[in-house]
Amino acid sequence: MERVRDVSELPKAHLHLHFTGSMRPATLLELADKYGVRLPEALTDALTGGEPPRLRATDERGWFRFQRLYDAARSCLREPEDIQRLVREAAEEDLRDGSGWLEIQVDPTSYAPRLGGLIPALEIILDAVDTASRETGLGMRVLVAANRMKHPLDARTLARLAVRYADRGVVGFGLSNDERRGMARDFDRAFAIARDGGLLAAPHGGELAGSASVRDCLDDLHAARIGHGVRAAEDPRLLKRLADRGVTCEVCPASNVALGVYEKPEDVPLRTLFEAGVPMALGADDPLLFGSRLAAQYELARGHHGFTDAELAELARQSLLGSAAPADVRAKLLAGVDDWLARPPASSV
Repeated sequence: MERVRDVSELPKAHLHLHFTGSMRPATLLELADKYGVRLPEALTDALTGGEPPRLRATDERGWFRFQRLYDAARSCLREPEDIQRLVREAAEEDLRDGSGWLEIQVDPTSYAPRLGGLIPALEIILDAVDTASRETGLGMRVLVAANRMKHPLDARTLARLAVRYADRGVVGFGLSNDERRGMARDFDRAFAIARDGGLLAAPHGGELAGSASVRDCLDDLHAARIGHGVRAAEDPRLLKRLADRGVTCEVCPASNVALGVYEKPEDVPLRTLFEAGVPMALGADDPLLFGSRLAAQYELARGHHGFTDAELAELARQSLLGSAAPADVRAKLLAGVDDWLARPPASSV
């Protein structure tokens, strides 16, 4: 049997983790009980049974069902202490998986009605991130994401707000939700505001929609990173473009399978992107609903795609180089990757 190193000890950056989706199942159940929220039966059964809910979002009905579960979970975050708990526990889970840097993604408009408005909501989130980072030692920052199902003017408002709080922990601006709805170019002004304010542009693309959605993110939004991006594998010229530009794709293998983008873990084109030279940052997306966190994505690359320890170390390097981590933090974590690879393998697979 081949001897390998523990991927949970491999220093890495986590660049694709959604706020509510980072919650622990037990925490959601406790909060739902606290506030008298009746969760959808499919979600309760999954949380109590230890298995993720059956999801398939390749059609509109499936995406609506996924959003319904997500919205139900989000409705249980009502007080500042709930936000603080979620962020602290997300940091603890990431540290357990070897993460040294986390950029958590949030649309503060989703929490504003219960937290006193848009600005108070973002400030509560940023304060929670700052506290969790100081207390756990995990480098943490925030990526503010607009919802492409809403009007582009809402995205501009969020972009201005994100820039305003760039000195308080906001490092990027994203665009989430179903990329089959709303054209990327409709949000070009919002992304221009964010980029002009020094924020990294990281919209979703190439998940539920094909390679054209990745191209739109590059052409219309001047993306420095792409949330998911796996469908770029369908276009060799686009792969070369991503590789030449050094655009990092935040690839979430378990999520891709759970949502039906690919049938099996081995169908996710990790090898195609890697061998084309496209930088990748493996991410867990929404572990609450998909059932696996960061280290499990590296295990998937090893178990289903034959990534060696040296290749997994390269994936970790790519995640760090694609992050917004300060130079000193990045250098320390990159050195840790080299140290991990220099250790003798400890376990067999």
